[in-house]
Amino acid sequence: LGERDRVGLIPAPLAGSQADVNPDEVAGVIWKYFTELGSNAKDTVGQLQQTEISKQLSTLLNSNLQSVSAYAEELQERLVPFAIEMQARLAQDSQRLKEQIQRELSELQAKLAPYADEVHQQIGTNIRQLQAKMSPYAEGLRSQVDRSAGELQRALEPYAAELRERLQDNAESIQASLSPYADRLQQQIDGGVESLKERLSPVADELKAQVGQSVAELRRGLSPYAQEVQDGLNRQLESLTLQMERAAEELRARLASSSEELRAQLSPLARELRDAASGDAESLRQRLAPLAQQLEQRVGQTLEAFRQQAAPFGETFGKQLVQRLEEMRGKLDSGAAGVEDHLELLEKEVREKVAAFLSTVPPPQD
Repeated sequence: LGERDRVGLIPAPLAGSQADVNPDEVAGVIWKYFTELGSNAKDTVGQLQQTEISKQLSTLLNSNLQSVSAYAEELQERLVPFAIEMQARLAQDSQRLKEQIQRELSELQAKLAPYADEVHQQIGTNIRQLQAKMSPYAEGLRSQVDRSAGELQRALEPYAAELRERLQDNAESIQASLSPYADRLQQQIDGGVESLKERLSPVADELKAQVGQSVAELRRGLSPYAQEVQDGLNRQLESLTLQMERAAEELRARLASSSEELRAQLSPLARELRDAASGDAESLRQRLAPLAQQLEQRVGQTLEAFRQQAAPFGETFGKQLVQRLEEMRGKLDSGAAGVEDHLELLEKEVREKVAAFLSTVPPPQD
């Protein structure tokens, strides 16, 4: 999108401070709104413009700005027309960008055709180098998953032994100590899961850095063959980078989601103990005995399932990156662009514009 368009969508700065909302979340709402409009019949567009985007932005802003509802309302009043105007421009810019990318790719393919063997060899070399770099990270992620799950399992093992010991006490003593015991178990689960997430999260950042290096190496290798069409090459490499970085963010999200699933599967153990404590003392021992026998086994099974799910994420990520490089090689051979090429670049523009817009809105006053 051109600089003229970029400036036209942004109002004059008011205070120059970043609003207390996440620009990526706002951009996500607007991008979803834009793509939904593209798939709806024309007679529903007006209704979507007036109600749906307003409702979605209202939900987002109120959840982030609960203590300053007047500010959220003011920000929404400015965001809705901004989003609608942006959608109208995006519809035009999307087609223009699609045509531009296709034209650049065709020119790039024609210029690279005499060097097809060299280009194939260069991308093949880049693929092998990327696979070599990804392998240690994939193995490291697998090891970190195993190590973190093992540590959490060892941290929870004493609770099973303690519960079996408590069954030897009288019913009243068991009932009195059960709720604090369940609270400690839940705290151990929560702390273990948070520790696990902290250890796994940096992997995505490290892989993102490797993506940048890989694309830079590919740029150096292909640039000599694309002397007169550098813009087209740069555009393709930018699209490739966005695809790879998105894969890294998806990896981060999958790791976080798997960790939260682990918490959700372990937490019922503590809830079952609290439920048992709220019952009558007479049948307490009868209800607790099976849980005491199963606690260690259920923890082990749950953590093993987590290992099986999360450990291969690194290998899957590496395969995704190789697939992206193979797709780029195919595009350079055929000169045909895919729909994802221009949509990814367009979405990047949306995120940049939303961040710029929010920077013009004054923060809430205390």
